[in-house]
Amino acid sequence: MQQQTSADMNLLWGQLILEELARLGVKHVCMAPGSRSTPLTLAAASQTQITRHIHFDERGLGFMALGLAKASDAPVAIITTSGTAVANLYPAIVEAWLTHVPLIVLTGDRPGELIDCGANQAIVQPAIFAGYAKQVNLPTPDNAYPANALLTAIDHAIANQHQPVHINCMYREPLYPAELVTLNHVKKTASVTTATYLAPLNSWFDSNKPLTRYAALNGSELPTTDTLMRFVHGKGIIVVGTLSPANNPQLIVALAQKLGWPVVVDAQSQLRQHPGVVGHIDQLLLNPKASKLLEQAERVLVFGGRFVSKRLIQYLAQQQWHSHWQILAHSDRLDPTHQHKQIWQTSVQAMCQLPWPRSSEANWALQLLPYNESLESVLKQQIDNTSFGEAQVVRTVAANQTNEHILFIGNSLPIRLYDMYAPIATNTPLIYTNRGASGIDGLIATACGVAADKKAPTTLLIGDLSCLHDFNSMALLKQMSRPFVLVIINNDGGNIFNLLPVPNENLRNDFYRLSHGLEFGYGAAMFGLAYRQVDDIESFQQAYQEAFEYNCASVIEVNVAPNQASDQIAQINQWVKQH
Repeated sequence: MQQQTSADMNLLWGQLILEELARLGVKHVCMAPGSRSTPLTLAAASQTQITRHIHFDERGLGFMALGLAKASDAPVAIITTSGTAVANLYPAIVEAWLTHVPLIVLTGDRPGELIDCGANQAIVQPAIFAGYAKQVNLPTPDNAYPANALLTAIDHAIANQHQPVHINCMYREPLYPAELVTLNHVKKTASVTTATYLAPLNSWFDSNKPLTRYAALNGSELPTTDTLMRFVHGKGIIVVGTLSPANNPQLIVALAQKLGWPVVVDAQSQLRQHPGVVGHIDQLLLNPKASKLLEQAERVLVFGGRFVSKRLIQYLAQQQWHSHWQILAHSDRLDPTHQHKQIWQTSVQAMCQLPWPRSSEANWALQLLPYNESLESVLKQQIDNTSFGEAQVVRTVAANQTNEHILFIGNSLPIRLYDMYAPIATNTPLIYTNRGASGIDGLIATACGVAADKKAPTTLLIGDLSCLHDFNSMALLKQMSRPFVLVIINNDGGNIFNLLPVPNENLRNDFYRLSHGLEFGYGAAMFGLAYRQVDDIESFQQAYQEAFEYNCASVIEVNVAPNQASDQIAQINQWVKQH
């Protein structure tokens, strides 16, 4: 091929790929600047059905795509250039794989003759994500590779997708065509050679559907009426783990009322603050009376998995269950204690809408709700009405949410404090987390992706080290056009390690906690973000409420003592055990 024809062919392949992705349901594409990905970048620039998001940092870009995909419940494409740009996506790809989030990674690459020979920005990109992404390794664009084969390769990779797919695209130079034209214009004005190449796609051009359409996977086997009757014959409990807002978790509360069984919930269940559930389960398991009552349960119905509370995990493991059912959307192993159980692979809605009979032991654990309410009174006394601290801020944030708000909770201490102490409330926000690999990287970018799709008031609650890990993503906050409040709890280091049995304080300080002495005011100013620093609850409440009056991002830095949270947790644990 002549050189200019090569550039045109590169672009044509890029346009065919992006058009097919749009037909397969992709609404967002996240792009980082780069030269080798030019055919994909130019194709995305001319694609009218997909919203484009630009960021200079590929690591943050991957996490933003993760947030967009979580919020939209649809696949999101990512475009990067070659080399370490691809490797920077790895943390987000791992998180997406573990939590079944559909990302489509399109990476520009050098052709085979430029790999492992000293060529610039050339690494081995096929299989770079190992088992964390399905591979599609395309050849360099060529008339000898049929256009319909290109599209069916994309269709097959994306069909019924619920985890990352990596499409590696090798391009030879030149990469920049003399003229940028749309795909439809190419079809109308094509040369004889191009018209012949595109001829097998004539019917595809006349439709808005993918070239190959795969039927959705059929639902799995569900329990029969007789099986349901046998299962509910006894004292049972419903346990709810990680669910997305799209999973309709409210149906579980209605099911529990029908059965007459209590519901205990995780921080990520979307039900943690619901008044009809037992949200304070982590703390109640410390209390002898509540724990004794819970030990009477014979049957357990678990929705989801990935629990924050180790005490809840231990409870599930130590009970001698007569029957143990787990409801999962995918064929996963979400039980680190490997219990004997029946797994039903189906949706929350499908399971809850079965003809469940009322349990023969309905209302056997009614006392759990008064215990839950009593513990809420204790937390008000021990947290809300005491000295300023991390748990007080977490409870204040949680109490100020509405059904329309998004609350993204960071890892380490914030998610644990929310799980242990979040207040009972009539309104519950949409809860998002990154708890597949539970990393502290990419949290700002993921929350920005969620907010960009949902277009709703958003709070991101993270620690100081999490913010430092994703500092470049403060640039994404600048793009927010609705209220977005970044609450940074600055306890000067990794004080989650205060809760762990490190042999002595010198080791804890020198190798775990790593105090940094940094503040975030100048960082917020660098990105042009509104900023407040607070060290009492009244100032925090005022700053937090004011932040939602503006359609932009704000940063609130909360300064607390390094040992405040760990000391308070220990005190509350003792109080709950004794009272």
